[in-house]
Amino acid sequence: MSQEKTVSEAIQYRRSVRIYDAEKTIDKNLVKKCIEQAALAPNSSNMQLWEFYHITSKDIIAKIAPFCFNQNAAKTAQQLVVFVTRKDLWKHRAKANLKFIDANFGANNPKAKQSKREKVSRNYYEKIIPFAYSDFLGILGFFKYLMILIVGLFKPIYRQVRQSDMRIVAHKTCGLAAENFMISMAAKGYDTCPMEGSDTLRVKRLLGLPYGAEINMIVSCGIRDEKGVYGERFRIPFSEVYKEV
Repeated sequence: MSQEKTVSEAIQYRRSVRIYDAEKTIDKNLVKKCIEQAALAPNSSNMQLWEFYHITSKDIIAKIAPFCFNQNAAKTAQQLVVFVTRKDLWKHRAKANLKFIDANFGANNPKAKQSKREKVSRNYYEKIIPFAYSDFLGILGFFKYLMILIVGLFKPIYRQVRQSDMRIVAHKTCGLAAENFMISMAAKGYDTCPMEGSDTLRVKRLLGLPYGAEINMIVSCGIRDEKGVYGERFRIPFSEVYKEV
């Protein structure tokens, strides 16, 4: 394999590859390392409400391909990575952050002995996170939203407190992980294609995912065939999307 690319080189190299070379295989251990780098992506409140399903079985890939509407990117893939949001695990992830705080500051510290940073951190995961994520059939979220509207008349306040808002937050941060993964793959000379076009319900059933899990995207992996990139890259002129304030 050629020398690993810099970040800028990897970004330029990355394309959505639709056809992979069947003669060229990729190392599943290197792909796993790229997934580990995906887990280092920035994410909301360090809650890490994601899971990554690394599909290396050719049989499973063959079963998933029809659920991706038999896209060439799925049919010719050497491996797949399914990025999954787990908003339903927010309590477990909050507890994991509190355990990390215990490891850094000590467990069961009296409040009088807690530093300001420790107090803020504990308050965040013990009170603010439950306030943001707790809901019951959307009813609690509706009342939280009304409260936020009123308080927001008098001061700046975080407004994304409904169930639908927190779902968006989980998908945004999972998308950041997917981007980390694809750039990491490009740095190694591997190719990817993020696929949103899929029957996510059938994929969930195939992977045995719980009700609260949601598929963010499926990323196919391999090494590009000479016909795998469909044309030159097109982007809207940068001057149209760049706004300096």
